[in-house]
Amino acid sequence: MKLRTTKIMQILVVFSALTLIAGNATVANAAAKKTITCYKGTTVKKVTAANPKCPAGYSTKKPVVKSTAKPAATASTKAGSVAFQGTYKGKISIVFGDNNLIQVTKVDGTGTGNVSGLSDMSGTASAAPANLCDNFSGKGVISGGGNTLSLAFDSSSQGCADSDSAPATVTIKGSAKITGGTGKYAGATGTLTVKGTFDINSKGIVGSTEASTFSMDLSGNIATK
Repeated sequence: MKLRTTKIMQILVVFSALTLIAGNATVANAAAKKTITCYKGTTVKKVTAANPKCPAGYSTKKPVVKSTAKPAATASTKAGSVAFQGTYKGKISIVFGDNNLIQVTKVDGTGTGNVSGLSDMSGTASAAPANLCDNFSGKGVISGGGNTLSLAFDSSSQGCADSDSAPATVTIKGSAKITGGTGKYAGATGTLTVKGTFDINSKGIVGSTEASTFSMDLSGNIATK
């Protein structure tokens, strides 16, 4: 009986040893394995092995997802409305022609107020008045800081003289349409109200010229793109 018990104990010891060896081998094998992540477009696959490799067509490099969001509009391009109100003062050059033709060949003025940096004014105009108040045509540019606005007087705009002979003060009233622009005013639209005055001091002999001072107020809203 004692011999049999001893034999059984020996078998148990051998079995335990074999079990321990097998367990250690399993742990060692498990510890030796590695897991990698493989990518193919939007497909993700994990591979576990002693020397893991990605399947054909897969890569361990994660693809970069391109953003489809549109960039936000910058301040220079954002659409909006700019309130404008300024007074321009300077000199105009006048040439007198046949049939009461009056030509303003040059306007050179400087603006103050809420002019958004457009402090310089230039332009031309012409009229052949038959009455103390009559229509005229004219166009101009206000500019500054690399930006410009082109303006054209509406056909209903008028110039009214306070006398039918010199010296006389001419009052301008009407509106000017924005016909274009550059810089931050590229594509701008809108209409500005115009009020102004200038003096005529000479007799207006045909072919004569005159330089006079002027003052002009512009106000309204500029629609920007």
